[in-house]
Amino acid sequence: MQKNSKTQTAIEELEVPTNLDAEILAQMRVDPNFDEPILHQVLRIAVYDEYHAYETYKKVIEKFGEITPFSNILEAEIRHYEELTTLLNKYQIPAPINDWEEKVDEPNSILEASEIAVAEEIDNIKMYDNLISYSKEYPDVLDTLYRLQAASYNNHLPALRQNVAKHLNVTAEKVDVNNIYQQYSNHNIEEALGKLDEFSVMASKFASGDVSQEDILKLLSNSNISFIGGALVGAVGATMFSQISKERKNSEEEE
Repeated sequence: MQKNSKTQTAIEELEVPTNLDAEILAQMRVDPNFDEPILHQVLRIAVYDEYHAYETYKKVIEKFGEITPFSNILEAEIRHYEELTTLLNKYQIPAPINDWEEKVDEPNSILEASEIAVAEEIDNIKMYDNLISYSKEYPDVLDTLYRLQAASYNNHLPALRQNVAKHLNVTAEKVDVNNIYQQYSNHNIEEALGKLDEFSVMASKFASGDVSQEDILKLLSNSNISFIGGALVGAVGATMFSQISKERKNSEEEE
C-alpha cells in the first residue's frame, strides 16, 4: 500500500474538534431542511463514510495481517477517498473530520469482521442511493457516486459474503445476509436487502451481455432507478436506464 501512503496519512491525521453536521453524517442521508448546501451534504457524507470504511478495514488488517478481501478493499476505499476529495476541492467544500478511529472496535475474529463489513457495505450501497437522488444537477458528482456504489455492490459485498461463507463452511448463497444486517447495523434498509438476490441475477445478465430492454423495463417499473443504475452497472449503465426511462415517459405522455 506504499503508493497510497500520503493519502493514508491524510485520512489518519485529520484532527479538528468536531463536525458541526455530525447528525447528518451519522444518518448517511441528505436533509433538505438542514442549514448546509445540498452538494456539501452529499460529498461530506460520502467522504465521512469512506473514513468509516478505511478505519474498519485498517483495524482488521492491524489484528489479522494483510488478508484478503480486506487488504484489497482497503486499497479500493483509499482510491474512492481520493476521487471524492478531488470533488471536494473542485467545489471548495471543506472535508469532514475523521473521528472514526476511536469509534471502530477491533473485531474478535475474521468471521465477525466479515459479517460487520457485509452490513456496512449494505449501508454504503443504500447511502449512495440517497446521495445520487440529490446529485442530478452535477454530472461529475453523479458519475462518481454511481461508480462507487457499483464497486460496493459488484465487488466488495460479494467478496465479503464469500468470506463469511468460507468461515462458516457453506456456499455464499447459504449466508443469511438479512440476519447479518439486523445484527450489525443500526439502519433500516429492508427494501435494498430484499432485492439483493434479484439484482444479482440482473448483474449477471449485464456482465454476460444477455440483458434485454424488457429486463430493464421490468426493473424500472418495480424498483428504485438510481439504486439499480449504480448497483448494477455504474455510470454507463445508468445512461442506458435514463434513456429508456425517458423514452417510456415520452411515450406515456403522447398516449
